[in-house]
Amino acid sequence: MPILGLAPAAQALKPAHFDIERVIRPNILALTPYRCARDDYSSGILLDANENALGHSITSASSSAPLSEADDMLHLDLHRYPDPSHPLIKKRIAELRGLPSPEHVFLGVGSDEVIDLLMRVCVSPGAAGDKILVTPPTYGMYSVCAQVNDVGVVKVDLELSGENGEGGEAGRFSVRIDEVKHTIDADPSIKLIFLCSPGNPTGTLISLASIRALLDYTPFKGIVVVDEAYIDFAERGSSAVSLVAEYANICVLQTLSKSFGLAAIRLGIALAQPSLIQILTNTKAPYNISTPTATLALRALSDDSLVQMRSKLERLGTQRTALRLELQKLAPLGVGEAIGGGDANFLVVPILARGSREADNDRAVRVYKTLAEEEGVVVRYRGGERGCRGCLRITVGSEDENEIVIAKLQKTLERM
Repeated sequence: MPILGLAPAAQALKPAHFDIERVIRPNILALTPYRCARDDYSSGILLDANENALGHSITSASSSAPLSEADDMLHLDLHRYPDPSHPLIKKRIAELRGLPSPEHVFLGVGSDEVIDLLMRVCVSPGAAGDKILVTPPTYGMYSVCAQVNDVGVVKVDLELSGENGEGGEAGRFSVRIDEVKHTIDADPSIKLIFLCSPGNPTGTLISLASIRALLDYTPFKGIVVVDEAYIDFAERGSSAVSLVAEYANICVLQTLSKSFGLAAIRLGIALAQPSLIQILTNTKAPYNISTPTATLALRALSDDSLVQMRSKLERLGTQRTALRLELQKLAPLGVGEAIGGGDANFLVVPILARGSREADNDRAVRVYKTLAEEEGVVVRYRGGERGCRGCLRITVGSEDENEIVIAKLQKTLERM
């Protein structure tokens, strides 16, 4: 069945064993998308969408007060539904990521909307339905979305060498490709593989060779989803986007929340071949990206903004190194060597039992709560995840924030 709205492919793509029409649920392939008013016309006297023709009623700030960002947004046509396709944003993203065209770009309300959409279009729910595969420790929303959609989850733990707590060595994570392949062989109902690269909470890149090995694996007929929320903090040239133009069975997720510093506007990105992008477009809500979000996103993607963004990435990289060195100085108080890699904007360190080299979940929880409730420093407890016993995840802050967290952590550790 042809995909509605998709032009015929000009060339065959790898891998030969992949057929997207066999991956997408039949009801989704047969779906006639909702056609919204702005799909047809966006200029003229617009009396087609039952909007409020008199405009919004939000008052501006006092004329004596400085112009706020909210006031800036008030000049937009907030009483009109937004453009459902946002071609300028997609064009800028395609250029930034080296993709052939905007047809390779989908925009979602954060990456979480894209994760949910991928499950809904690819994975049949129910006890006898399809499954996804995840590689713990990893981003928790994959399993949450699976549960919401009544989808089965298969887990293949990341390989952990030098696990924290064993001789004080730092853990290192990698995907067990052979085990993933064995799991696929044993369970052909797996439709999606979710790989987080750089990982959360591992902070570790997954090699392009490992990703390519799964894309080329003939028994797997589904889609490899590579979540690259933190990719701009990693070494250049490490993104799986370089595989998108070559492979039809990969979908790369990115976001403006992390490196662009725009977590509040909730803009997620899917990068894939036009066939999958068109299916996601056919299935999404009619106006999922708001006008204020789109306006700020386009500004963030301007040349001047990109220069500033990259400058901040360099500063955060420097602070990441400095934070790691300062945490190492707290080893006598029970801070273990950071585990995982340094490819994201955070570090994960185990809190050890007093006078021991064993990671201590109880002490880590006490440190976490004391920092938040008594010292005003909020980090993330991650001790319940595979390979992360006793661990706290600390986001790289500003230079001043990093100095404060080290001082407060030292004070807290000395007390317990």
